[in-house]
Amino acid sequence: MPLERKNVVTSKGNPVTLLGPEIKVGDKAPDFEVLDNQSTVFSSKQAAGKIRIYNVVTSLDTSICDLQTKRFNEEAAVLGDDVEILTISVDLPTAQKRWCGAAGVDKVKVLSDHRELSFGLAFGVAIKELRLLSRSIFIVDKSDTVRYVEYVKEVASHPDYDKALSAVKALL
Repeated sequence: MPLERKNVVTSKGNPVTLLGPEIKVGDKAPDFEVLDNQSTVFSSKQAAGKIRIYNVVTSLDTSICDLQTKRFNEEAAVLGDDVEILTISVDLPTAQKRWCGAAGVDKVKVLSDHRELSFGLAFGVAIKELRLLSRSIFIVDKSDTVRYVEYVKEVASHPDYDKALSAVKALL
């Protein structure tokens, strides 16, 4: 049974329970396996050696998640090849592929945690009551150390893009 953390975040003003540990700056990034939009297993080890932005959203078909992912797709062009941006949700891989095509998102990897909640449980963002991921940003350096964490307090709010991007740029 995973660790339960209550009163960390809300969804539309209602408190929800997060499953998994609280990740903190300085922690080693946990390993996980999710699916890419071809339904092929993607392991966190495949991104080793790069600076990673884990852009965690509840569903790409909601307005804030849509805007958040598009924003990071735009930033990807500026950040360069040393940075890999991974957007993770529990949307099905086929839905993610459709959304990426319709939204013109082509610079970030969009990954699905729908099968096992591997990422959600490892990073402490799985919402028990909804079986969704809580909006959050994690930045991991080339040596797999977590350098920035934001658990967005209200799932229906935007993350602090400027702080996250400043943290990434400080690693370049």
